[in-house]
Amino acid sequence: MITKDQFFIGGAWTAPATTRVIDVISPATEEVVARVPAASHEDVDRAVAAARRAFDEGPWRWLPASERAAYLEGIADHLESRFDELSEILTLTNATPVKHAPFAAGGPIAVLRSIAKLASEFPFVEKVEGLVGTSFLFHEPVGVTAAIIPWNGPLYLVAVKMGEALAAGCTVVVKTAPETPLDAYVLAEAIQAVGLPEGVVNIVVGDGEIGAYLVEHPGIDKITFTGSSATGRSIMKAAADRMKRVTLELGGKSAAILLDDVDLDAALPFLVAGTTSFSGQVCALLSRVLVPRGRYDEIVSAYCDAVAGLKVGDPADPETDLGPLIAERQRARVEDYISIGRDEGARIALGGGRPPGLTRGWYVEPTVFVDVTNSMRIAREEIFGPVVTMIPFDGDAEAIAISNDSDYGLHGSVFSADVARAVEVGLRVRTGTLTVNGWTIDPRVPFGGFKQSGVGRENGVEGIRQFLETKALGVPEGSSWSPTS
Repeated sequence: MITKDQFFIGGAWTAPATTRVIDVISPATEEVVARVPAASHEDVDRAVAAARRAFDEGPWRWLPASERAAYLEGIADHLESRFDELSEILTLTNATPVKHAPFAAGGPIAVLRSIAKLASEFPFVEKVEGLVGTSFLFHEPVGVTAAIIPWNGPLYLVAVKMGEALAAGCTVVVKTAPETPLDAYVLAEAIQAVGLPEGVVNIVVGDGEIGAYLVEHPGIDKITFTGSSATGRSIMKAAADRMKRVTLELGGKSAAILLDDVDLDAALPFLVAGTTSFSGQVCALLSRVLVPRGRYDEIVSAYCDAVAGLKVGDPADPETDLGPLIAERQRARVEDYISIGRDEGARIALGGGRPPGLTRGWYVEPTVFVDVTNSMRIAREEIFGPVVTMIPFDGDAEAIAISNDSDYGLHGSVFSADVARAVEVGLRVRTGTLTVNGWTIDPRVPFGGFKQSGVGRENGVEGIRQFLETKALGVPEGSSWSPTS
């Protein structure tokens, strides 16, 4: 049993305001493996006040970007020194298979280093020759940021959100998910070890009600959130009252389009990864696979054979490909959708139940539905589990139409032997990111969605821009003043 009894607020470990605790349960064993304090409104108030002081009175936002970048590098160094510990935490609390540790634990480290490099290169001051004179554009931090972190990929997503906010000069209150809080404690220790000015980052743990309180807090200037579209809409409504800035990375129902000339052997590894990673609990999942009707049986058979070869089991086993779902409620949700698919007339070609022999843990078999139309709920609603729909199409135009017939527009892939043809198809798909002959999310490339998949972008220089306001300062004609004078 791992026990924590403090929050990281104002640069120090502080006792919580109440005695309420959160039990952290292993998705693989259903046993309590850790206990942490549950944040109250008073804890959030203290965290916001510390971040407010650090922004309004502290040195952080006035530091040269290169110095802020150096702190990010230092945090990355500390996390790297604890790589094995982070890997174990992620396997224990959110059931990341150990074979995926290089991404789960190493990805956040790479993200922080990438953001640090971008910050040191970012043009925080630009000169513009206008129609009536010279102006300088100062890109200033938006203020105190609330970073609300989900349970899937918690360390990776806090590295993105916190890292970009810090690079811009903002201060941050992190609210981590109650299911996966332990990695945030390691992060807080890294922040303390590098001597980040007090109050620049504050970390609490809480449920959705605490997240809502943080969103509505008058001391917050900016909200960055990853989660469901329904919660994202609630955040937008709450933020509107005070015109708070928001970045929302929300749900997806992304399509993988396999054109009729696809090299199936080359495509399958990417397709399997894109449809099953983290047991389907990924917003960028390729949960709709669009298959040319003339090759439907061939592709479905090959795909099912490939997925059937994945090992479902204990995430601590080095041979495991897919672990359990995060919680019992999530398994119940996925199983409800499997029943809905059957009732809608779709046919299960693979899976559909619980893996034999795994009597403990919230496991679901990878499930493949065939004979699916895009009007079915299983093809339109985000399931967030290892459930894939195989939808037939006739011709590129129909594939594009089916792909775009969605409330979402987050990610996607197009597979073809003809890259130019695949690019032409991809350009007509309304989605924030798309990969030709692959499935990738690059931390230096903007990521975010169209439609109900969100607002704003993370990653790359566009991610840093989300935490900045632009001030235009005009100088008199003939003035020799410049930002370096």
